[in-house]
Amino acid sequence: MTTKRLGVGFIGTGNISSAYLRAMTGHETMAGFPVLDIKGLADMRPEAAQARAGEFGLKAMSVEEMLGSPDIQLIVNLTIPRAHVEVGLKALAAGKHVYSEKPLGITYAEGRKLLDAANKAGLRIGSAPDTFLGGSHQQARAVVDSGVLGQLVGGTGFFQCPGHEAWHPDPGFYYDIGGGPVLDMGPYYITDLVNLLGPVARVSAMGSRLRSQRPILSEPRKGQVMDVHVDTHATALLGFANGAIVQMGLSFDVPAHKHVPLELYGTEASLIVPDPNFFGGDVEIRKRGKGEEWTRVEVTQPYADGNYRSLGVADMAQGILDNRPHRASGELALHVLEVMEAFGMASAAGRTVEIRTPVTRPEPLATSLRDGRV
Repeated sequence: MTTKRLGVGFIGTGNISSAYLRAMTGHETMAGFPVLDIKGLADMRPEAAQARAGEFGLKAMSVEEMLGSPDIQLIVNLTIPRAHVEVGLKALAAGKHVYSEKPLGITYAEGRKLLDAANKAGLRIGSAPDTFLGGSHQQARAVVDSGVLGQLVGGTGFFQCPGHEAWHPDPGFYYDIGGGPVLDMGPYYITDLVNLLGPVARVSAMGSRLRSQRPILSEPRKGQVMDVHVDTHATALLGFANGAIVQMGLSFDVPAHKHVPLELYGTEASLIVPDPNFFGGDVEIRKRGKGEEWTRVEVTQPYADGNYRSLGVADMAQGILDNRPHRASGELALHVLEVMEAFGMASAAGRTVEIRTPVTRPEPLATSLRDGRV
């Protein structure tokens, strides 16, 4: 049987594009996603597109050529955060569906504009992260849905590091408007929490920016100094519609810590969820009672054994072809963006911010996508 396919084009061929392309094309041990027919790569720097295209045996195109191509139905937008909405609007105007790298936009108003334009045009928006579709996170979701945790009480979520200037070749955008630990790493954690617990109802938070400049420690810009335009340390309480309360810490200022990425607490058991920046990892549970120990949950869901960054694109493409909702949706990303924006609003105003954007938990990933096939 021939698999139905959707024509895909990339705008933006920077650091993250390699991970997307490796997963889509089945490099190394991955099966790839046959539903995705990659037609070309584009970048504002033609030489960058040509280099990445040569690496994967694909075609380099100009942005204008890509937007005008009738063979491309879906644009994967991997530009820097500040450009996500501008590029997305151009793709929508050209009649293309859009899947954006996270965050959806750098403000809620921007993200809302993108979704409104898509709805008006009868087109779809998708957005990273899609790691919540990974096998370990889907397994954790199955544990929550089984009811074994009892009534959901709350949890914790921590991403804390000393910053990205020690390894990234061009780290400036991490400290520019649209960057910072909340907009950079928050999407992974908050999206997975919505997958596990449902929508966020309210946020209270505090943040700090202790340094106005930071030195670059990585090549090729080693020794240069970056201006810091965003808070680099944030703590928050997320109140979920189901009553659970989750404590979060997101930082580019912490040299080391021993918190696990995600824990969930119920009245009958606690659950350790692996790093939401990855598709796999150990899921552990400890039930209430003297003598109980942490035990590993067997992961039987697909997509837990590698970097499947583009799984959300494949699910979106299949959703378009089958006329069913996709899971890494624009609505989910807009809800998460409102939550992240509320970090700064709550911190600045010293009050709890109510979250208004409605969202439903994405459906569990169907095993029909196992091995990238539908």
